This record gives sequence, structure tokens and C-alpha cells, in this order.
Amino acid sequence: MTTTQTTGDVPYVTDETFTAEVLRADVPVLVQFTAAWCPSCKQLTPVLGALAAELGDRVKAVRLDVDHNPETTVAHGVLAVPTLLVFQGGEPVRSVVGARSRTRLLQDLDGVI
Repeated sequence: MTTTQTTGDVPYVTDETFTAEVLRADVPVLVQFTAAWCPSCKQLTPVLGALAAELGDRVKAVRLDVDHNPETTVAHGVLAVPTLLVFQGGEPVRSVVGARSRTRLLQDLDGVI
């Protein structure tokens, strides 16, 4: 199954595609929980896209719009945007809340990607 929409280099997933695209992925997946109205989310997206491009096949990056996908948002306890969750083997292994620079994001994700 493929992602449902692409904006820039970071595609979107939905409640319907989350299991196939994230939980069943063979590589770690960085999921940005985002919203169209969130300025910090807009700052984080290109950082996430650049990081995913740099890491190549070792990691996958996707976004999930919290306003349009409440089931996944609630299931993973996301209360603020942007929230970045890293999934490995179908389980969340790291959570980062708020916009980050590339350097800071790499520090925060050290050991999981």
C-alpha cells in the first residue's frame, strides 16, 4: 500500500494507511503528527524531509494530519503538534515534541535511527 498524498519530500499517511505504512515497515519510521494551522509543524517538515533524504533507505519519514486522522492521533497519545514519534517493529520507541533544527533532531533521535 502506498501513502495517500505527498507534499514536498514528506508524504502523508492516514488512519487507514497507518498500519501498512508505519507499523509494518521494515525500517524505522519517523512520523510527524502535524496540522495545517501549525507554524512549528511547517518549520519541522523540511528538516524531517532533509534528514530522511540524508539517511536514505535506513529510515522512512511520513506525516499524519491530526485534524483529519483522530483515531491514530488518540491511539498514540498525541496531545501537541508537532510531535514526532519513531516507530520500530510496529512500536513507538522515541517521542519528540516541538520543532527542532536538524542537529537537535539528530541528537534527540540518537540511538534509534
